[in-house]
Amino acid sequence: MSEKKKEPGVWDGFKAFLMRGNVVDLAVAVVIGAAFTNIVNSVVKGVINPLVGAFGTKDLNQYSSCLKDPCRFDEATGTATSGIPIMWGSVLSATLTFLITAAVVYFLMVLPMSKYLAKQAARQKAKEGTQEVIEVSELEVLKEIRDALVAQRGSGHNEQ
Repeated sequence: MSEKKKEPGVWDGFKAFLMRGNVVDLAVAVVIGAAFTNIVNSVVKGVINPLVGAFGTKDLNQYSSCLKDPCRFDEATGTATSGIPIMWGSVLSATLTFLITAAVVYFLMVLPMSKYLAKQAARQKAKEGTQEVIEVSELEVLKEIRDALVAQRGSGHNEQ
């Protein structure tokens, strides 16, 4: 009779996938990112758009060019009723939102964490270095004791 190896089932594979650390980290990142998006959108709408509005329209989405004239929009829905508009203002708004998000994530999360990890690595390396020095000095002391015992034994045999 041949023994049949039991292959892991789909459920076992799914459980193993979920229990990996990077999946949990990714889930936390998605939740934090979703919450953080609201903050960034508020900064763009409350600070960036009014600053841009000082030079033009307050809403960046209003900036557009017309590829095929005449471009007319329905006031109620904001959709084009005639012409072919290029809505480059919405692209600019999304780009600014991305850049602000990336800058905040880098300067408030990535940079401090990398500095912290570098300090931890330096502390660990320094700790290992002192451990090696202690081990080397202990080894030297033990060698000296051995040499002294050998010398003492050697001189003891000569006296007898």
